Amino acid sequence: MPDAQNKPSKATHLIPTVIAHMMTPGVVQIPGDLSVSEAALLLEQEQAPCLLIKDTDAQFGLMTATDIVKKVVAQGLEPHDIEVRDIMTRPVQFIEHDQALSEASTLMLETGASLLIVTKQSQPIGVLSAQDLMLSPPRHVARIPVVVSVPGPALAQGLNYNAMIIQLNHVGALIESATRLTPKTNVVLAFSISGQNTPLTIHGKVLACENPETEQAEASPEPRAWHVDVQFTDLTSSNLTRIRAWALQTMPATPSRS
Repeated sequence: MPDAQNKPSKATHLIPTVIAHMMTPGVVQIPGDLSVSEAALLLEQEQAPCLLIKDTDAQFGLMTATDIVKKVVAQGLEPHDIEVRDIMTRPVQFIEHDQALSEASTLMLETGASLLIVTKQSQPIGVLSAQDLMLSPPRHVARIPVVVSVPGPALAQGLNYNAMIIQLNHVGALIESATRLTPKTNVVLAFSISGQNTPLTIHGKVLACENPETEQAEASPEPRAWHVDVQFTDLTSSNLTRIRAWALQTMPATPSRS
């Protein structure tokens, strides 16, 4: 009898990883009249990829360590005498946190920007770099039974049910569920990975819940399942290692060259 976790899954719509998954949280914002030397110290202290410079209410710029080297040090200028508004890179490209990574990639290609300021309701909350895009983890197709629980008052009402993980990586999971969950719902996932003895218990938050369209030929008497996209919120280093190990094991083999 085939292992349920290795059973091929029917074609599934891939819900993309969103920008909030891969950004560096937090944005250090400074005024345009700050000196380059002060800004350089702040850049080092915060270990930030860049500083967001608010020169006026409508004018923003970015400053990175590269800007300091190329526009100040290499020119033989004194950092104490130069204001950050004089070397900042503009315009700044902004993108909302819930957009797909593909949207960020397109924006970078169209504008030539290597850094994007991530916003939530127009407020800066993080930074996304071109390197972050390259590190985006692919979703691996799976067939893993999972118990989904909703913490809080709902749990007392018995919202604790079986579902199926159909895509998984160390950022989140796509779950096929007979129960609809609204976005922003906190959930707890309990499941076991093939070849590992200890079950995983992971907290997450629902990003989206879709009712995928199916071909008429695929129609069945069973209730149509919801596709619930869950972002992990407290993945421990141990669980991270275990999921990555599983992903390597399930990765398709690369054909050998003769």
